Amino acid sequence: MYNTVTTPVPNTFNEPQWLQVLFLLADTQTWLQQLQEGLIWQLPVKNRKRLLRKSWYLSAAALAHILERHYYKVPRHPLASKFTISIPAIVAAIRDAYQQPPMPLQDSTLLQRVWDMGAPVGYDATGRMVSIITVITDASGEIITAFPGVAKPQGGSG
Repeated sequence: MYNTVTTPVPNTFNEPQWLQVLFLLADTQTWLQQLQEGLIWQLPVKNRKRLLRKSWYLSAAALAHILERHYYKVPRHPLASKFTISIPAIVAAIRDAYQQPPMPLQDSTLLQRVWDMGAPVGYDATGRMVSIITVITDASGEIITAFPGVAKPQGGSG
């Protein structure tokens, strides 16, 4: 029988360096969060604070997605529904949609709120002028997307 001696495996976890990276990432994330909130505060929209609460949160990334895909002045995604109202009006519509009860999005863990603005906001994916906006969120209230019209039954639009 062989006598095996177990050599200790060197600890490859560099705690001081790891803590430095953790704090750097946390500080950077806080700084980016502050920049993002400052960006939303620059919009000429009343009650902007309602877009930044934990239960209804519009991030810069989500707003960029919404405008890239659904703002008529951005010539991408030609078959997607398009807002024909101003950016502040889009953001105000998203803010106001919060008052609607959330409904499950078919075949998804996401939620949707459908809000009739009472005036045209754009056209849906079929090209019809609509006054309805749909806002899709995750369960925590973080806004994923928003678009004119209603979600398609096969998992949505956005």
